[in-house]
Amino acid sequence: MADVLSWGRRLAPAKGSPMFDCKRREFITLLGSAAAWPLAARAQQADRVRQVGMLLSGTADDAVFQTWVGAFLQGLGQSGWVVGRNVRIETRWAGSKADDIRRHAQELAALAPDVILAHGGSTVRPLLQSTRSIPIVFAIVTDPVGNGYVESLARPGRNATGFMLNEYSLNAKYPELLKEIAPGITQVAVLRDASQGAGIGDFAVIQAIAPLLRMQVTAIDLREGSEIESAVAAFARSPNSGLIMPGSAAGRRYRDLIISLAARHKLPAVYSERHFAAAGGLITYGGNWIDQYRLAAGYPQRGESRRSASAGADEIRVGSQSQDREGTGPRPTGLGARPRRRGDRVT
Repeated sequence: MADVLSWGRRLAPAKGSPMFDCKRREFITLLGSAAAWPLAARAQQADRVRQVGMLLSGTADDAVFQTWVGAFLQGLGQSGWVVGRNVRIETRWAGSKADDIRRHAQELAALAPDVILAHGGSTVRPLLQSTRSIPIVFAIVTDPVGNGYVESLARPGRNATGFMLNEYSLNAKYPELLKEIAPGITQVAVLRDASQGAGIGDFAVIQAIAPLLRMQVTAIDLREGSEIESAVAAFARSPNSGLIMPGSAAGRRYRDLIISLAARHKLPAVYSERHFAAAGGLITYGGNWIDQYRLAAGYPQRGESRRSASAGADEIRVGSQSQDREGTGPRPTGLGARPRRRGDRVT
């Protein structure tokens, strides 16, 4: 087994170098076990049709998810895996409700596919509860170690691996951006999914940084649409208010409602996903998630020459990724997030 940790260190910039802070905050991590698994990991016959499961926390008519899935299928094709010829895809559109996600996770596990692609933290835990043998490759997940999906970034140790969305510290940029576009803001509501660890972690970072910007923070939990509407309406009665929408499956589910509420109550809002801006939201700040799906499609090809998943982690890849945003402006002092750099884009 390769020396995973030392190989990872050779890839990373040295601490104290000019690139260290940028790399630390803006990386997407492909955790170690990924390259050791994939479609051929549990198959001996080179000519048999592989089966890939996909558990997605969205709906089949969601254009954003279709774009991500399209990138994954395109990547498969570029690696020689063609749907209908040597690979079959079993997709479960689970939506954002926990009971539905759990049911679809159990269905996929029962099919015993060669690998399962999971979108977001809301799908990973139910899959891990459903199987400890089928390789699970996740995309767009925050803090996989803290949430218990893997043992460490270098050596995941279980049957799950994949791509990390970002560090929690990135959330410090949301109130900063709000302050830049609306300097008078003093009240901020964070729309979060409190049922997910990422929702709690995102809120904690924003809450910690807000006093430096002279802001007070309120949490609005994403449950039912009527509850969200009432909570935002009540919050909007306070003057100098704004909204922050970190990424979550529940947030995507209520995207159009949240955007319309922000417009109705004249609340400046910052979102973490680009499609919110495309749908009429004011501004977004976040990574390009299409790349994670495209890169995930490389697992089948790597798996042809790898040993089985039970061998554990034998590789880690770290790649930098700039955040989607544009523009320049004064940066308030004392913030934990980094200053703007050329190439950053706000949508």
